[in-house]
Amino acid sequence: MKAAVVTIGDEILIGQITDTNSGYIAKALDKIGIGVYETRSISDERHHIMDTLSYFQNRVDVVVVTGGLGPTKDDVTKMAFCEYFDDYLVRNEEVETHVIALIERAMNRPASQINKDQALVPSKAKILHNAVGTAPGMLMKRADTIYISLPGVPYEMKYLVDNEIIPFLIERFERPYIIHKTIITHGQGESLVAERIEDWENNLPDFIKLAYLPNPGRVRLRLSARGTDEAFLQNSINTEVEKLKVLIGDIIIGFDEGDTIEVVLGRILKQKGKTIALAESCTGGKIAQMITSVAGSSAYFKGSAVTYATEAKVNVLKIEQQLIDVFSVVSAQVAENMALKARQLFNADYAVSTTGNAGPLKGDSAVEVGTVFIGIATAKGVYSEKLDLGQPREKVIERAANKALEKIYQEILKN
Repeated sequence: MKAAVVTIGDEILIGQITDTNSGYIAKALDKIGIGVYETRSISDERHHIMDTLSYFQNRVDVVVVTGGLGPTKDDVTKMAFCEYFDDYLVRNEEVETHVIALIERAMNRPASQINKDQALVPSKAKILHNAVGTAPGMLMKRADTIYISLPGVPYEMKYLVDNEIIPFLIERFERPYIIHKTIITHGQGESLVAERIEDWENNLPDFIKLAYLPNPGRVRLRLSARGTDEAFLQNSINTEVEKLKVLIGDIIIGFDEGDTIEVVLGRILKQKGKTIALAESCTGGKIAQMITSVAGSSAYFKGSAVTYATEAKVNVLKIEQQLIDVFSVVSAQVAENMALKARQLFNADYAVSTTGNAGPLKGDSAVEVGTVFIGIATAKGVYSEKLDLGQPREKVIERAANKALEKIYQEILKN
């Protein structure tokens, strides 16, 4: 089975809001064996909507549309559906009763006529009850394609997908199994990882596909298998993963989409009962943000000193001015002292520091833009590593933060 996902709204096209609906719907469909053939974002224009519905007819089995179901004049999805299906609007009493009760309960006021008009729906549509909002979902069929219209408000869309759409599709269609397995690697780029696993990739079974999903400092390898025998697919995926462990086990940090470097680092710190602290300069608190994005990080994260300016390194971390004058604020010596001082300041088992020129201009150091030093302090001593990360600035900061977490993770694994 194939599906298409269409988001409607000028606010998406002009970048005013980010489309998160498509990803949620695609994942939900994929889990039940329905592959997404295409996603589109289109304008709030009736003919554009109708042209899109026409384009996907008989090309896919299911079209899921979100947006344009609000009560104002710029929401034209229902009228476009009526025109495309040669239908007309009727007032649905159950929807109207729900809308009135919801408005009165949530907003403590009578429902307006505009609110009540949310109950106007195409006469041929199967109505999908929206328990968390006023705009009902609609399901209609033309030829061999089912069209589903959902509100664009994310929490309303999610409710209808989970409670109405997915159960309907499971009951209505026989679907293949789609099994995914994600392997999270860290520390090597996409091309180097591909080179290391080239022979393995070339010998994958035909029903297993590999996708590379790179980010700065991290590459996700996604294995996907499609077929009718779920157990066979799962066993086949597991066999290939074991082969991968032999080839690149040194850079694998997890096997789940949620296994980011900060999650895995937090897991191992908890297991070992150890703590960590930071002294950040060029990364400007990015590493602290990554660590604290993980629920429960207070169990192992002691704190961070974001000493961005040279004077802050001297006044807060007590780095000697003479050391900076001799070696430069961007140097191995300063990075190592920052890590040592952070470990002492926060009384932590481990400390990580960053100092560098993220660019685009040089700061208080003459070293090349893109140069970053990472310092690591432990009970056994301190050391640093120099990185040449180039440009642009955002890339330098993100890669430096990822590399810092990777280095401390490797250090903890040693012990």
